[in-house]
Amino acid sequence: MIPCELYAVVAKVLQLYQLILLVYALISWVPSLRGRWTEYVAMLVEPVLTPLRRIIPPIAGLDISFLVVIILIQWVIHLSQQYAFTCSI
Repeated sequence: MIPCELYAVVAKVLQLYQLILLVYALISWVPSLRGRWTEYVAMLVEPVLTPLRRIIPPIAGLDISFLVVIILIQWVIHLSQQYAFTCSI
């Protein structure tokens, strides 16, 4: 049995990762924000996006794999919050 608190922790970690993804997207659109710190952000994001990019090619120049990751994270966050809520009742 998984403790109820673990579901909430998973949701928070995924929310943080989603924020990191959004920062990565912002960096790609605004080159003047790039610096040495962006390499660390890329090290967190690229291992997730690269395998999806092999499966889902860009459509009209848009990286759809990024959108797929965001949607999947949202879905898992929703499920984990739902389980955390029902577990605590």
